[in-house]
Amino acid sequence: MPTESDTHYDPSLGNKFIFVTGGVMSGLGKGITAASTGRLLKNAGFDVTAVKIDPYLNVDAGTMNPYQHGEVYVLQDGGEVDLDLGNYERFLDVDMTSDHNITTGKTYQHVIEKERAGDYLGKTVQIIPHITDDIKRRIREAAEGTDVCIVEVGGTVGDIEGMPYLEALRQFAHEEPEENVLFTHVTLVPYSKNGEQKTKPTQHSVKEVRSIGLQPDIIVGRCEDRLDPETKEKIALFCDIPTEAVFSNPDVEDVYHVPLMVEEEGLDQYVLEHFGLADQALPEGERANEWREIVTTEKDGEIDIALVGKYDLEDAYMSIHESLKHAGFELGVDVNAHWVAADDLSDGHDGELADVDGVIVPGGFGMRGSEGKIRAVQYARENDVPFLGLCLGFQMAVVEYARNVLGFEGAHSAEMDEETPHPVIDILPEQYEVEDMGGTMRLGEHTTVIEPETLAYDLYGDTSCSERHRHRYEVNPEYFDHFEDEPLVFSGTAGNRMEILELENHPFFFGTQFHPEYTSRPGQPSPPFLGLVESVVEQTGIGADSESAETDADTDTDAETEVTH
Repeated sequence: MPTESDTHYDPSLGNKFIFVTGGVMSGLGKGITAASTGRLLKNAGFDVTAVKIDPYLNVDAGTMNPYQHGEVYVLQDGGEVDLDLGNYERFLDVDMTSDHNITTGKTYQHVIEKERAGDYLGKTVQIIPHITDDIKRRIREAAEGTDVCIVEVGGTVGDIEGMPYLEALRQFAHEEPEENVLFTHVTLVPYSKNGEQKTKPTQHSVKEVRSIGLQPDIIVGRCEDRLDPETKEKIALFCDIPTEAVFSNPDVEDVYHVPLMVEEEGLDQYVLEHFGLADQALPEGERANEWREIVTTEKDGEIDIALVGKYDLEDAYMSIHESLKHAGFELGVDVNAHWVAADDLSDGHDGELADVDGVIVPGGFGMRGSEGKIRAVQYARENDVPFLGLCLGFQMAVVEYARNVLGFEGAHSAEMDEETPHPVIDILPEQYEVEDMGGTMRLGEHTTVIEPETLAYDLYGDTSCSERHRHRYEVNPEYFDHFEDEPLVFSGTAGNRMEILELENHPFFFGTQFHPEYTSRPGQPSPPFLGLVESVVEQTGIGADSESAETDADTDTDAETEVTH
């Protein structure tokens, strides 16, 4: 066996570890199960972090098509990662780093670079121990300083690309005391045509896990409904775990309700007892309850927001959908996001945007759909419809204004049209010599200076904000003078870069070069999203009827008392 100096792997790091695997099919909700478990442990008073393992060969998620993998989530340090990291940040209310996302590309690249540098001193470099030790090292270093680390293994058990990770977890469990490691297996429990919950897929999946040398401590069954007692007993019998270690994760209206569902089944208590932490946890009556209060807020009405984009896929805009929810929690309204295909927007707009209360133009890349996004901006500007432009949406708002207000015919972004006579959006100077696509944009958290007495200042309540970026293009400095003394104001800047725009004498017209959706949380909604939803609520009068009803009730207390008693 290699020595510690051979692999730079220190097995003394870390504390308690929960490893979450999945079987039968992908997309079952391993990430939400893991995040929900973490939320409950955090409510019980523990410091919790998470790691997402993605077995693909990409170094990071930055170059992936959203259709294949959902949105690219950007971390504070600029890491471009899997969308599950977004769920972890929202559920755990923590800022993660790129070290919390492990990929095959990242791991193999590191080991090969070390081999090329001669760090292995002539040894044969192999998956075991060098790759598996690097995986374990990354997990332990990400977990350092926390009480519990939850590690989700992407894909399903049996995938060939995931085998080195499962072997690393087997070794991990061998190195740790039994009470420091817990394996959770999430599996599908489908219904037969006669309405019976079928356990055979779970049995086969667990058999596959056990053949690798891993024994699940907990099985979470994903089903349309809660698992029947008989179903739990059958899973326990054939998978060799106690019946009380089988938990339901049924379909719910909102993923934020999943922690409440698994809490009712006692998942958190089972985990705490396994780890020997039950006596250290806060008593149940003293545990944090803010999550339940936030996500079960009663709603007074609903509003409709158009999301004008390229992808008919909620995962492609997940953080935007979640940010709208967070604003809805805060204001007590349901926010319905409707995807509108940017390609299909007609010149009149009426069929696509006439029935919505607000418009969002999200970030993106490439020419496809750009003209439709520009038309959506124009519609919102001319019809006093609350508007929020994010990254590319911010840039298209500049293009639309340059064309239709300043009169710059053919104005565009140099990204979309290299021959445009008016490149009001141009490439960042530091991008001129960049050749590699991955990890080379302006990424991560940057500070924006906000002008006082502006909408931006009202939203953020400060003269600066720190938000996450992901872009190669910016407002062309050569056109700054043309926007002076215009109703369109750049109210946020970062040096010579325009970061925030707003339109005077409009109910709500706001654009950001950054992505505020990445820092939104339940209970801490993103200021631009909160401002958009609040503007819609004011315009539509949502909630006004309920307030009026409350006033009427207050003035008729005697009558109500007579009826009640």
